[in-house]
Amino acid sequence: MHRSAFTGGVLYFLFYALLAFLSVTFTFSLTLPWVYAAFHRWLARNTYIEGRQLRFDGTGGELFWKYLLWLVLTIVTFGIYGFWLYIKVTAWRVAHTHFADSYPAA
Repeated sequence: MHRSAFTGGVLYFLFYALLAFLSVTFTFSLTLPWVYAAFHRWLARNTYIEGRQLRFDGTGGELFWKYLLWLVLTIVTFGIYGFWLYIKVTAWRVAHTHFADSYPAA
């Protein structure tokens, strides 16, 4: 019987938390899409569902333009778009998360 598991460690989590903090602090969040994508690649690499490893293929560059649009919409609507923002980001993340064994070997 296969079990689901997460094998990531706290040091990598802290590393990505620090990257997110630095992104918000020093780049006004402009590098946050790359941090977000890297974090979710790490999560996927360390996540096994029923014995199958996950793979995340999203990139920060791909997310950047969507992120800018969503940020502008949130500002223009005085935060109201923020309710949709979580759904949009989650939909993007899920669309780029797959089982690793469903890809041909690179």
